[in-house]
Amino acid sequence: MTRITRRAMLGASAALAAPATLRAQPRAIRWGDLLPATHPQVRMIDRIAHELREKTAGRLELQSFPGGQLGSGRDMMEAVSTGALQLTTDGAGALSAFLPALSVVEAPYLWRDAAHMAKVTATPVFARLNGELVARRGMRMLGVTYYGKRHLTSSAAKPVRSVADLAGFRLRVPPVDVFRAMVEAWGGRPTPINFNELYLALAQGAVDGQENPLPTIHAAKLFEVQKHLVLTGHIITPRMPIVNEAFWRSLAAPDRDAFEAAIASAAQWQDAELARQESELVATLKGAGMEVIEVDVAAFRDPVLAKVPAQFAERWGRGTFDALAAL
Repeated sequence: MTRITRRAMLGASAALAAPATLRAQPRAIRWGDLLPATHPQVRMIDRIAHELREKTAGRLELQSFPGGQLGSGRDMMEAVSTGALQLTTDGAGALSAFLPALSVVEAPYLWRDAAHMAKVTATPVFARLNGELVARRGMRMLGVTYYGKRHLTSSAAKPVRSVADLAGFRLRVPPVDVFRAMVEAWGGRPTPINFNELYLALAQGAVDGQENPLPTIHAAKLFEVQKHLVLTGHIITPRMPIVNEAFWRSLAAPDRDAFEAAIASAAQWQDAELARQESELVATLKGAGMEVIEVDVAAFRDPVLAKVPAQFAERWGRGTFDALAAL
């Protein structure tokens, strides 16, 4: 007769329990971002993480890495493409380094407002671009979020009151050729600098000014190193949550559904929060010591529309800019 000892019973129980314990470990997912932790775009990620943890009973643990901890925007998009990073958020212009035609979604003076921009996700243009991004670079856009209306800022020595004041002006832009073309149409000197190096570049006078939405100017404390806020409203900027396609397909269908629902819910909150901040931040930045300059927007718009859409027509597809503008 075989005698079963207490030690053997405990050992068998541990062996049976081990796989269940392993299965209970949450799957860690990393989402990198350039913006500081206080920005609504990063807070959106935190909201997604909370909802995802609840909806998947802790199976998925989303971790946020703001402030450029994982490198430049280009670094993080490269990492998503290779699968070294699961998600990041960036603009269509920046993403056009991987799929050039995407830059049309962030073209200057294209969108009337955030609601107009949001219509792009339902167009065949967006579906085609997303399919090409998946096929060529192994990345997928999970939607379009609102990043804000972009305005100029300038140093104390370089107030901008008209487009003529931009002649020879060293304006920091993202490393995106459509942005460079826009500044050249104004007569300025576009100077590409990574966002995580921007504050120091402004503080040291390496550039005369920069352009970004109000919530970004505020969250990055650019008012500390810039004197003038120039309300040009030249681009209504989309941002795209970008996911590695192989990771996305590795998720079980219910978890993927939960992820999509969490992104949709948090993005809706983020868009509303950014709009709320934009309605208040002109006064806030003025209170922080910036001079607010209202300009003739048409005088800034006309030279850009006269040159940029035609310059990129082959890349975007002839008629694409006009078709999106007419949505």
